Amino acid sequence: MASITARKDRDNFIIGWQVRVRKKGYPLQVKTFDKKAQAQAWARQIETEMDRGIWQDRGEAERTTVNDLLDRYAREILPTKRGDAGKVMSYIRALQAGLGKKSLSALSAKDVAEYRDARLSIGLKTQTVRHDLALLSRAIKQGMMEWGIALPAGNPVLNVRMPAPSKPRDRRLIGDEEARLLEVCNDARNHWLFPIVRFAMETAMRAGEMLETFGTADPQTGVRPQMTTGLLWGNVDLGKRTALLPHTKNEEERTVPLSSIAVEVLKGLPRSIDGRVFGTTYEAIHLAFVRACKRAGIEDLRFHDLRHEATSRLFEKGLNPMQVAAITGHKTLQMLKRYTHLRAEDLAKLLG
Repeated sequence: MASITARKDRDNFIIGWQVRVRKKGYPLQVKTFDKKAQAQAWARQIETEMDRGIWQDRGEAERTTVNDLLDRYAREILPTKRGDAGKVMSYIRALQAGLGKKSLSALSAKDVAEYRDARLSIGLKTQTVRHDLALLSRAIKQGMMEWGIALPAGNPVLNVRMPAPSKPRDRRLIGDEEARLLEVCNDARNHWLFPIVRFAMETAMRAGEMLETFGTADPQTGVRPQMTTGLLWGNVDLGKRTALLPHTKNEEERTVPLSSIAVEVLKGLPRSIDGRVFGTTYEAIHLAFVRACKRAGIEDLRFHDLRHEATSRLFEKGLNPMQVAAITGHKTLQMLKRYTHLRAEDLAKLLG
C-alpha cells in the first residue's frame, strides 16, 4: 500500500511529496517528487509491478551515472578485451562528456539519439558514432547482466537508430609505394619496423597478433595492464612453416601458414629471452610506421591497411574464400569482403 505525504518547510509551505510503498515480500520503496501527480503516478507504477511480480529495484540504476558505469567498464572489462584500448578510451571520454551526468535510470532513447545527432553534426564519421553507441550498449548490458543495475525499460541504446555504416577503407599499395615504404623502413631508427612490415604483408596478421600491446593505464596507480604478448617463438614451427595464434581478436585459436618470404623474415630475426618474436610494442611500431610513410611521401596509409593488402593478395594468388578465411581469421564472407579489393587487371590474367 502506498502512502503519500507532503514535505513542508519552516513556514509550512509544501516543497515536495514523499511516497512510501510497502508490500509484503518487497523492500520499502521511498521517493520524493516536486508534484503530487508525479508521486501518485510513480506509486501506481511500483504497486502494479509488484502485483504482477515484475518489479525490479531501481536503486542501483538511480545511483549510477553513465560516468560511473563507463569508469567501471574501463577498469574491469576493457583490460580483458583485445584491440586498440586507446581508441576505446576515446569513445568512453566522448560518451562521458556528452551523457556522463545522466543516471542510468533517467537515460532515455531520446538522450542517446540527441547525443548521436550532436556527434554527427560536428562532422564525425558515421562509423565513429556507431562505435560510440555500440560501446555504450555493451557497457549497459554488462551493468544489467553482471552488476545488478535494473532497467525495466531495457537498454535505451537498442531503441535508437544506428547511423549508416561508413564506406569501408579500400586503401592498397599503388605504383612504387611498396618499394618506397620498404626502403624507408629498412633505414628506420626502429630496426623492428622493416621485418614487421614485410611479415604483415605476407601473413595478413593483425598488429595485436604480432606485437605486444597494453591496456589503458589505471587512473589511480598509473599501471597499464598487458593486453597481449604478441607472437611467440614457442608457437612458430619453421619446419612446418606455421605460426600458431592462441589468442586472436575474435578469441578463436588460429594457425597461419607462412610463405617462403615470411619464413625468411623470421630466420633473420634475433631470439629474445622473453620468447617474443618481435621485441617491440604496437605503440612503438605505430609511431615508426607513421614517420616512415611521411618520409616515403605516402599519404593515407595505415598499418592496418597492410592486412587489407595481404588479404587481397591471397585472393590474387588464386586461393578461394574458405582458404583465405582460414589464414586471416575472418568469420564470414561479408567480413572478408570488406578487406578485399581485387585489381581488375589481375583478375583478367586469371581469366586467360
